[in-house]
Amino acid sequence: MTEKKGLSLNIPEPGCRPGDNPDFSDFDIPRAGSVKRPPIDVDPDEIRDMAFSIVRVLNKDGEAVGEWAEDLTEEDLREGMRHMLTLRAFDTRMMMAQRQGKTSFYMQHLGEEAVSCAFRKALREGDMNFPTYRQAGLLIAGEYPLTTMMNQIYSNAKDPLVGRQMPIMYSANDYGFFSISGNLGTQYIQAVGWAMASALSGDDKISVGWIGDGSTAESDFHAAMVFASTYRPPVVLNIVNNQWAISTFQGIARGGVGTFAARGHGFGIPALRVDGNDYLAVFAVAKWAAERARNGHGPTLIEHVTYRAGGHSTSDDPSAYRAKEESQAWPLGDPIERLKQHLIKIGAWSEDRHKQFEAEIMDDVLKAQKEAESHGTLGSGQGPSPRDMFEGVYEKMPPHLVRQRQEAGY
Repeated sequence: MTEKKGLSLNIPEPGCRPGDNPDFSDFDIPRAGSVKRPPIDVDPDEIRDMAFSIVRVLNKDGEAVGEWAEDLTEEDLREGMRHMLTLRAFDTRMMMAQRQGKTSFYMQHLGEEAVSCAFRKALREGDMNFPTYRQAGLLIAGEYPLTTMMNQIYSNAKDPLVGRQMPIMYSANDYGFFSISGNLGTQYIQAVGWAMASALSGDDKISVGWIGDGSTAESDFHAAMVFASTYRPPVVLNIVNNQWAISTFQGIARGGVGTFAARGHGFGIPALRVDGNDYLAVFAVAKWAAERARNGHGPTLIEHVTYRAGGHSTSDDPSAYRAKEESQAWPLGDPIERLKQHLIKIGAWSEDRHKQFEAEIMDDVLKAQKEAESHGTLGSGQGPSPRDMFEGVYEKMPPHLVRQRQEAGY
């Protein structure tokens, strides 16, 4: 008799662990400008290959090449640089503030600034984003006040959410930014529902869903895909693949499908991948998908290929699960450096001007921080009134809550 072998499971492993030499040799990077730009009404079956390639505009020399190169003005590009540098400076100051005990928690965007900053510029007023906790660039590129963002992080007396949310869980309906949820994945199906409501009401507004690579393993992701496939609402569904979830590499959530974008195939949704560290490419793909949605051609799934250069949050130590040198080895580079190179290439920038610009932006961020801290921080100053916990829950406050508020002295 043949001896029976025991069953086994496939446990995906990242390419390197702490102490290993980072190796991205198996990461296929198509030449900038080589991916075609299809019409917005293209049939999903005609672009199945785009779920396995990457749309790129900026080449290694800083030139914008190919069909996806948009006619962005020098002013547009400088504005994009301002937004990304502001987000990076904001991160720097808030990370420091957390270490100083001025807030309990923070999550930075290091290496991912182009994704949200560029995407926001392709949207119109009234469109609604359903973000994760790493899309603050949507607010910054939408010119949301930095001080108001900091007030929320500090949970001080000027916190627009009066202490009801964790730090960085912003909510700004007037800026097209739906409330961030700590329950990962929920915003994806909500984005589809909002788009369905917009279509049913005869409006012209679209919605944008955001999710990280790890959270695509949540059931909400698949529910959103079913509804988007069935009802074809005006929604753009973004997957930000920054290679790592909290501490597991992207292969755990991706499974055997090859790319996250390829998941769109099973639902008949057009899917493509974009270089998330290429500001011009992200803007071009966002504009294409938004126009597709706005013109009644249904949803689009976009995988933004980028890299989380920092920790998952202030409570995370990435050196425990990935090689220290991995972020420097990331082959798609740094989004700010790449846009800087392009601006220099077209004669609209210089190294000295860039340094001066960085200093000016940091000065603006420091001024905003000083103003926010004058209203209090986590450890000092005035916080939201306890009265606020009773407000905004019911249209008409029930008697038992009125009594409780009175008993509490408010």
